[in-house]
Amino acid sequence: MVTYEALIADDAAEEGDGQRPPVPSRADFLNTRAGTPAPLDFSMESPDRFINRELSWLSFNDRVLREADDRRHPLLERLRFVAISGSNLDEFYTVRVAGLRELVNAGVTRTSVDGLTPAQQLDRINADCNALMQGQQKRWSGLRREMEAEGIVLVSKGDLTADDRAWLDEKFMDDVFPVLSPLAIDPAHPFPFVPSKALSLALQLVQRGGDAEIDALLIVPPQIARFTRLPEPKTDDGERGPIRFVALEDMIALSLDRIFPGYDVLGSGLFRVLRDSDMEIEEEAEDLVREFETALKRRRRGEVIRLKMGSDTPETLRDWICRELNVQDSEVTYADGVVGVSDLDQMIVDDLPHLRWRNYTPRAPERLADFDNDCFAAIRHKDFLLHHPYETFDVVVEYLRQAARDPNVLAIKQTLYRTSAQSPIVEALCEAAELGKQVTALVELKARFDEAANIVQARQLERAGAQVVYGFIDWKTHAKMSSVVRREGGKLVTYTHYGTGNYHPITAKFYTDLSFFTADKTLARDAGRVFNYVTGYAEPRDLEKVSISPKGMKSRILALLEEESQHAREGRPAQVWAKLNSLMETEIIDALYRASQAGVRIDLIIRGICGVRPGVAGLSDNIRVKSVVGRYLEHSRIVCFGRGEGLPGDNASVFISSADWMDRNLNRRVETLCPIENPTVKRQILQQVMAANLRDEANTWVMNGDGSYVHEDGKNGAASGFDCHEFFMKYPSISGRGRAGYDDAPLLTVERKA
Repeated sequence: MVTYEALIADDAAEEGDGQRPPVPSRADFLNTRAGTPAPLDFSMESPDRFINRELSWLSFNDRVLREADDRRHPLLERLRFVAISGSNLDEFYTVRVAGLRELVNAGVTRTSVDGLTPAQQLDRINADCNALMQGQQKRWSGLRREMEAEGIVLVSKGDLTADDRAWLDEKFMDDVFPVLSPLAIDPAHPFPFVPSKALSLALQLVQRGGDAEIDALLIVPPQIARFTRLPEPKTDDGERGPIRFVALEDMIALSLDRIFPGYDVLGSGLFRVLRDSDMEIEEEAEDLVREFETALKRRRRGEVIRLKMGSDTPETLRDWICRELNVQDSEVTYADGVVGVSDLDQMIVDDLPHLRWRNYTPRAPERLADFDNDCFAAIRHKDFLLHHPYETFDVVVEYLRQAARDPNVLAIKQTLYRTSAQSPIVEALCEAAELGKQVTALVELKARFDEAANIVQARQLERAGAQVVYGFIDWKTHAKMSSVVRREGGKLVTYTHYGTGNYHPITAKFYTDLSFFTADKTLARDAGRVFNYVTGYAEPRDLEKVSISPKGMKSRILALLEEESQHAREGRPAQVWAKLNSLMETEIIDALYRASQAGVRIDLIIRGICGVRPGVAGLSDNIRVKSVVGRYLEHSRIVCFGRGEGLPGDNASVFISSADWMDRNLNRRVETLCPIENPTVKRQILQQVMAANLRDEANTWVMNGDGSYVHEDGKNGAASGFDCHEFFMKYPSISGRGRAGYDDAPLLTVERKA
């Protein structure tokens, strides 16, 4: 029987002209089969009004994977999308699936907001994940053929020359053999612990010239590259030959006689496990850093959530591995292709620039040049906004470096949720502390998968003399703020940076985020109150402009939505634009439905998880949802309210935020919602950032009421269309233009499609 999941997986298997064929909605597909499913209840009392969080996330990862089908993307960037989808799916299993499985094992049958029990969710997740993994292998198979045509080859063992084998033998002995530990498994040598994501080779061996058999295991440390580039052979005319790679498992297979001398291989199987990576922290932990160090050790030994094996693994080895790892059949996937799709990006080479996106150099705002690169003079002159990665994140780093070295700066306060290794942000803060400035760093230890790095950097800051605060035990501090207090003319002036993304110079090169610099006294006071809240638990009851979660942000958003609804009921233009990574908070969703029913026109740009059902008659007629997926990862959080004039308008309320509209962000994290009142900055957000995203066709997936997505190109038949990423790379922003003005930075209008 053909399934919808199989249809999705097969959707782009055929080579075409680069256009993405439209995919029918799940409901339309099911209605063509024998029997029609029970109709959904879209009343405001029914759980059907919400889309399941986990299935919505899988739909997002399917959109990421399907970018590999778009021939407008360079070939190796299409390969990157396959690898990203694999990495995303790994994290999904180790966190989300792990949590659901714990609920099932505990006998929990309570339903989620969309009416599904944990067991029902796992059943549907398994079906969608299996289709997604099949799709990954099919994309890889097709891309592999295209790469070979371009001269990039993954060489099989049988195609290696004698020279290749000699070179690989030396490479193996130098770089791989020293870190391998061959493990014979018998009563004296029990089955070892297999780390999460480590590539492992199970072997059945027989003594050469005898009949003694052993089972053995080779666990490959993940620090070793999965794919090794071979020396390039010269052609007869002296030209360079193809770029060739060999897989690590093949290199090992060629050298098994060195690892197990005197034995022949009866059977072998490659496998990879994913383990539960969630962490439990004691509520009354006296030393939060030590507690996290202990929890990280527990994470490394988490239960196996998923086992992936090569489909050619002999059945006896399959049974042995499953038994020793204590996994059920439903937790095993057999890959007819590469095991560990996330490693494929190691074959993305720089040698063939036509197969990569063209290099892009972020713009530095002219405002800084006008003030001799004095960040504080530029901010003092006028608020300005940076749009990363199109405008350089180096300005944020330089702002802190200047603060560290400026003798007039007295204090720096900084949040750190995620940042890079050897972070220039941390280095600047350390330098400031060593120079005698009062430095307070709010380091969030609970930033998932960055806990260990954050502990290291917290220790570094403490050694430099900074005050390091870890925030609340129950809540993450996810706000993105930096404050610099400077003495000017006998007075203290505070400069504040509010951001939508992390202080991470690496991700700032491909995450789209906003950085807002201001010397506004009110916004500075509010930032100070938020810092005091996290450092001293003094709840800020007198915030003047900024809202925070979990103390007031959600209620403010609900009030603003109700205000728009009232405008609509009274016959005035009523409109909402919101750009977020995820939207699942049930009170917010219901408020959006009520606003739609009142006549408010709502346009949502939600990159990932979305629990809203848009365009459903009687429920959400006036809601439109799109997801922008392309060269850059959309990460900025922006919300705009028309306030009786529609959007864009001079009277609009515009906010930037660190928070998505999720239960965790609005109810269990410290987040900020910062108003933008400067007219130039507001205009930039409304008529450049938001308008370009709303107008985008090239990177846009349009959401249907059943939760499925159709690519904008497939919907309107266009070969390309407006590309917001190309627009932002071509045109500078208007708020940091300095003397240049903004005549060459066009403002956009938005026409809403039916």
